[in-house]
Amino acid sequence: MHHTLPIAPQFYVTAPQPCPYLAARMERKLFTALQGDHAGLLNDALSKQGFRRSQNVLYRPSCAECTACLSARIRVESFAPAKSQRRTLRRNIGMTREATSPWATEQQYALFRRYLDSRHADGGMADMDIFEFAAMVEETPVRTRIVEYRNAELAVAEGFDSDLVAVCLTDVLDDGLSMVYSFYEPGLARLSLGTYIILDHVEIARGAGLPYVYLGYWVPGSAKMGYKAGFDSLEIYKSGRWQPIGDPADHDGETHPLSVDPIAEQVARITLPDTRPTRG
Repeated sequence: MHHTLPIAPQFYVTAPQPCPYLAARMERKLFTALQGDHAGLLNDALSKQGFRRSQNVLYRPSCAECTACLSARIRVESFAPAKSQRRTLRRNIGMTREATSPWATEQQYALFRRYLDSRHADGGMADMDIFEFAAMVEETPVRTRIVEYRNAELAVAEGFDSDLVAVCLTDVLDDGLSMVYSFYEPGLARLSLGTYIILDHVEIARGAGLPYVYLGYWVPGSAKMGYKAGFDSLEIYKSGRWQPIGDPADHDGETHPLSVDPIAEQVARITLPDTRPTRG
């Protein structure tokens, strides 16, 4: 009798490099390849354990002296927008959305470059060319969508060459939507497009009956990531389980070196998907 064993991916650790979120700290990642017939199952399983996808790799921060990066997700059923977020929805009332297969376009790349040059000129993606951008969008072994947001009236009023004002690369998991990467028109700060994209993804998930929207990492003490704590019904993955964020100030201790477990213990606690066929 033939048996299919559970997936047993190999895990690796990157070399330390300067942390993009907290000054005077070094970043390190635990990662594994995302490939093969069961890539979707692995993406689903590890996303529930704080991992994120980048092309055909799944990774999770595993820094030597810090556990500040906490995976965050919104619980869709109980989410209610704050007053300021309701204003954001009203300001974007003329927006249209289209979710398609992950295919990169010149319009997307032009918007992506404006976004990076304005907001992340010194970041790790600053030198990304159109071919690398296409790889980021298109090289996915799982169920992924590119979600485009357009506003033709706004484009005319602002004199833009294109009505494309925001984009989000989104994975469809078995329990939610994972916002892999989003970018938007930097000249429209008044519209709070980053917030709007998240709010709209909550509505997409609600319409699809999916319980969560995964936002990536929330980092206590990081101005870049602090906005995520402003969303209602936010959960974080901490100490091996999902829990309500509570008071964000309660998590400042995650930057203490004694909060870090050895790599071998971290890997041993990872739960992998079982791909053995079920009996009918």
